[in-house]
Amino acid sequence: MSAKNLQEVLDSAGNTVELLRNSQLGAYIYPVVPAEFTNWRREQLAWAKTAVLYDQTHHMINLFISGPDALRLLTDTGVNSFANFPVNRAKQFVPVSPEGGVIGDGILFHLAEEEYVWVGRAPVGNWLMYYGRSGYNVDIRLDARSPMRPYGKPVTRELWRFEIQGPQAWPIIEKLAGGPVDRVKFFHMGYLTIASLGLKVRTLRHGMAGAPGLELWGPYEDFDRVRDAILEAGAEYGIEMCGSRAYSSNCLESGWIPSPLPAIYTAEELRGYREWLPANGYEATNAIAGSFVSDDIRDYYTNPWELGYGAHVKFDHDFVGRDACEAIAARKQEQRRKVTLAWNDEDVTRLFGSIFGEGPGYQVFDLPNANYGSSNFDSVTDADGNIVGLSMFTGYSSNERKALSLATVSPDVPLGAEVRVIWGEPDGGTRKTTVQPHEQLAVRAIVSPAPYTKMARETYREGWRTQAAAV
Repeated sequence: MSAKNLQEVLDSAGNTVELLRNSQLGAYIYPVVPAEFTNWRREQLAWAKTAVLYDQTHHMINLFISGPDALRLLTDTGVNSFANFPVNRAKQFVPVSPEGGVIGDGILFHLAEEEYVWVGRAPVGNWLMYYGRSGYNVDIRLDARSPMRPYGKPVTRELWRFEIQGPQAWPIIEKLAGGPVDRVKFFHMGYLTIASLGLKVRTLRHGMAGAPGLELWGPYEDFDRVRDAILEAGAEYGIEMCGSRAYSSNCLESGWIPSPLPAIYTAEELRGYREWLPANGYEATNAIAGSFVSDDIRDYYTNPWELGYGAHVKFDHDFVGRDACEAIAARKQEQRRKVTLAWNDEDVTRLFGSIFGEGPGYQVFDLPNANYGSSNFDSVTDADGNIVGLSMFTGYSSNERKALSLATVSPDVPLGAEVRVIWGEPDGGTRKTTVQPHEQLAVRAIVSPAPYTKMARETYREGWRTQAAAV
């Protein structure tokens, strides 16, 4: 008999880690939007040199939450404070499990009195839909992410969502509006009228590419004409449409770890949740990839402080996981912290060179996004082989001409330290569709800030458990 829900899938598998490490799902897919409009290098360079137009319409869910108890639902499930969250503001909403592990994150928009929309990946949406089922006077409506269809084929969404980012973003925005546009504060919302269309759209001040920009959205029936108007306004400023291949790598520079494993597999309090989740959903098929292997799925959970969300945690309200977060906060100086790892050029060249000639070689490093699972965990070690962190999102930046990964490392690992990222899975690799037989490679890397900024690579602290060459 086939499993009816996630709990039955887990009970049947016996070992949750092995189930997810051998998932056949593969890497996270960004649907509908073409991989490239020009080429991914040019599109990456545009968000640093000119401007890009991100099409965010298709790969995230919109979860509309309204009603008298909408705010209470959000307060009860999020670590964030809602003491000051007026209409036309947004925030990065972070829920945790009863054990204090992050479920995921995304952007919560306060649209109107008693009306919100949360935008992001499935785990947080599922979490909110489950908790909103009982005890809350709310209406919840899901606008699911788009199916895998070629660009130009019919796709039905409730909203289009674009983002204009880069150093030339604001001149483009003002040309689009036909005049000056106030630079509202970060995560403040407003309106913009597209002059050539006479169309009023909603906006959010955002900054994915490190320069002032806006996220814009509106009814999906206006998708084509809004996109065309933005591209026309941006043509003289060198705007590029960003494909899904480059889009998925922008967080390497901005420092956002997009896909932590939802920490929902173990808490007994969540048995009912696991029985509610489907047997073929995100949580059941999510593919864990990388060199870090543990028999305990809890070793793949991350808490808010490890992911850089510690400042979001406020104890001015009760919420799911509060007791666990209070215990973690009491030891926050001991928690791993988020960093960027700048990979050694010689070692990366060796990695790429392994695709030529005989032998099993190394696990392929795809460009610009090298992740080969949905949630990625590569061991970060010191020169003695001790695990000092986890590398969780890996790829290449044309702007930095560097292989980078976002990681969480022990507090005693200083900026400038040389560590090693163990690239590839043990024992030749798992049965994932994205893996071929391979050997592992220890790649040297320099611990750097997140978000990543150029730092004097020569100044890393020689003597912090370093050695001259990769293993």
